[in-house]
Amino acid sequence: MQLLYALEGIRTPLLDTLMAWITNCGGELVFMAVAITVFWCVSKQCGYYMLTVGFVGTVANQFLKLAFRIPRPWVQDPEFTIVESARDAATGYSFPSGHTQNVFASFGCAMRWTKRTWLRVACALVVLLTAFSRMYLGVHTPLDVGVAFGLGLVLVFALYPLFRDMDAHPNRMYALFGAMIALDLLFLLYAECRQFPADVDPVNLQEGRKNAYTLLGALLGMTAAFALDMRRVHFDVRAVWWAQVLKTALGLAITIGLRMALKAPLTALCGGHNAASALRYFIMVFFAGGVWPMTFRWFGNLGGARPSDRI
Repeated sequence: MQLLYALEGIRTPLLDTLMAWITNCGGELVFMAVAITVFWCVSKQCGYYMLTVGFVGTVANQFLKLAFRIPRPWVQDPEFTIVESARDAATGYSFPSGHTQNVFASFGCAMRWTKRTWLRVACALVVLLTAFSRMYLGVHTPLDVGVAFGLGLVLVFALYPLFRDMDAHPNRMYALFGAMIALDLLFLLYAECRQFPADVDPVNLQEGRKNAYTLLGALLGMTAAFALDMRRVHFDVRAVWWAQVLKTALGLAITIGLRMALKAPLTALCGGHNAASALRYFIMVFFAGGVWPMTFRWFGNLGGARPSDRI
C-alpha cells in the first residue's frame, strides 16, 4: 500500500484523465477490437495467437481471483482513495489484475510477433503504461499487477511457437482448442461446485461464474470458426487499404452490435442463467471468426487485392 499512497500523492486532473485513457488498453473491448482487426486484416495466425493468449489468460486470472479472493485496495484500507472514474471497471476481486493480463493478449502478442523494432517498442510501452495505470488509479496493488504481468509474459512466449506454422498443423490447433475448453470446464466446475466460505463476496462469486460460461462460449465459437475456415472458407486477409477499413468498420460494428443486442433476449430465453453468456459469446465469436470472413473475397476484389502490411 505504500506505493499506492505515494502514487495517490502525485495525482493531478491531467494525469488522472491520461491514465484513465491508457488503462482502457487492457479492457475487453480494446482487446476484442485489436485481436479481431489483426485477425481480419493483418495475419490470421497472429489473430488466433492473440485470442488464445487472451482466453487462456482470462481462465487463469479468474481462477486465481476466486481461489485467493483478495479484495480491492480501497476495501483493504478504507483510508485509501481511488480515481473515481476507474471504479466502474474495477469489478470482482483484486488479485491478479485482469487489465494487465489483457494488454499482453493484444499488445504483448503484437510485440512478440512483429519484427519491426519501432512497433515492438511502442507495444512494450503500452503494456508497461497500462500496468502502471492500474496502480496509479488505485484499483490494484503491485502484487496484483506483478503476478498478472508475469503470467501474461509466460503465455506470450510459451504459446508463440504454436502459431507461426499454424496452417501446416491444423490438428495441433484442434488439440490446443480442446485443452483450452477442458481448462475452462474445470474452472466452471470449480466455480459452480466448490463450497466457498460464508464470507465470500456473492457479487464477485457470481461474476466469476458468469465469466466461466462466457469463456466457454467464446472458446467453442473460436473452435467452430476455425473448423469452418479450414474446411470451407479459407479466407485471405489481403485487400486494398480502404477496403480493409470498410470491412473492419462494418465487421466490428456488427460484432459489437450482436454482443449488445443478444444480451436481453438470450438472458430471457435462459431464465437468467449464465448459459445465456455462453450462447451470446459463441454466436459473437463464431460470426467474427467464421461468418464475416466469408465476405473477404468480395472485399479483396475491391480495387484489386494487394498483400496487407505484415506486423
